[in-house]
Amino acid sequence: MTDFLMQQAPRFYSLLIICLTCLYSCSVSREADRSLLNEVQLPEGFDISYYAKDVKGARSLERGAEGTIFVGSRDAGNVYALVDRDDDHQTEKVHIIDENLRSPNGVAFRNGDLYVAEIHRVIKYEDIEQQLTDPPEPVVINDNLPDESHHGWKYIAFGPDDKLYVPVGAPCNVCLKEDERFSSLLRMEPDGSNSEIYAEGIRNTVGFDWHPQNEELWFTDNGRDWMGDNKPPDELNKAPEKGMHFGFPFCHGCDIPDPKFGDKRDCSEFTPPVQKLGPHVAALGMTFYQGDMFPAE
Repeated sequence: MTDFLMQQAPRFYSLLIICLTCLYSCSVSREADRSLLNEVQLPEGFDISYYAKDVKGARSLERGAEGTIFVGSRDAGNVYALVDRDDDHQTEKVHIIDENLRSPNGVAFRNGDLYVAEIHRVIKYEDIEQQLTDPPEPVVINDNLPDESHHGWKYIAFGPDDKLYVPVGAPCNVCLKEDERFSSLLRMEPDGSNSEIYAEGIRNTVGFDWHPQNEELWFTDNGRDWMGDNKPPDELNKAPEKGMHFGFPFCHGCDIPDPKFGDKRDCSEFTPPVQKLGPHVAALGMTFYQGDMFPAE
């Protein structure tokens, strides 16, 4: 896969696909904490340490203009703000921006405001970094999203066009719904208006980013279950323009017809993945690395 990606992007960009495992909270000694970290296998030149603790259910992350790390969650229902004022890579304070929300997985930051995606709506906390100790009431940006909880948690991000991209996953393992917003990636204005389908045929993407040079959108897609341990593959896709269809629920991994819906459309009608990621890998994040801390190789 490395050779392939290097052909797709300049040498100084690396595409990171992040497969996250579930973490659980527990009360252990500092030595036991270090022992757990030592079990994580890292390439030469890398180290690992805790940035913050007591952040129950941490999922998506977003950095504010002043360095605050905002964190969404799923089952915990909380949105957090992590503060590291002295830049020692350890959080001094964990603020709870809001709680008892409905799977506020997605977080995005724009012009001082924090955007949060719940299952059924997108809300905004204005001028948030100036109000961490006393967060404002959220402003509702769009409350017209589908209400289904299955694959309903969302990763969100602002694109180079200054529009907010919001996925709506399939409300099932595999199905075909009348509401065309299911199994798609939406985009809307920052105020929530002009919502439209940007790309479709996407079972569930929880990670996407834009190429730093040509601004093309890349995204992961988690494939369906119950076709065995070895198929279909999850996908890495590219959507440089609006209106592309990536096959779900008719076709998986560019050439595997769905047992139930495959006879309705042919796989040749759809945009194939740029890379097959393997079956059930469940990539939960994707970003173009533009930092300077990784070893050169």
